[in-house]
Amino acid sequence: MSETNISVPLAPLPPRSCKGLTDVLASVGDKWTIRVVGELARGSLRYNELQRRVGGISQRMLTLTLKRLEVDGIVTRTLFPSVPPRVDYELTELGQTLRAALLPLSQWAAKNRQAIEANRERAGK
Repeated sequence: MSETNISVPLAPLPPRSCKGLTDVLASVGDKWTIRVVGELARGSLRYNELQRRVGGISQRMLTLTLKRLEVDGIVTRTLFPSVPPRVDYELTELGQTLRAALLPLSQWAAKNRQAIEANRERAGK
């Protein structure tokens, strides 16, 4: 069986399910979330180290991304009472499952990147 031969349900999702899926996918599918989750998959990191590893992310965007991921239960934030204060971020069990779900998508993107880039060139974008 080829990797494209997968069972896809034919029945449409009810509108309520679509909205819930859209909200979750918008939250976990943006480029900064994917990159932050990828870096935290290797273990807990301090804020500045995470910002260096993600590269290109502004301080504001990293802060917003981490706050959203913490609210969603994907990342934990641990504050150590020291001078200066130390804050570590790491994936929760739920965050680890997100990482596992992103791996096949990452593999698909790597496999199909050149074809997509060629299609964009042909389309003039």
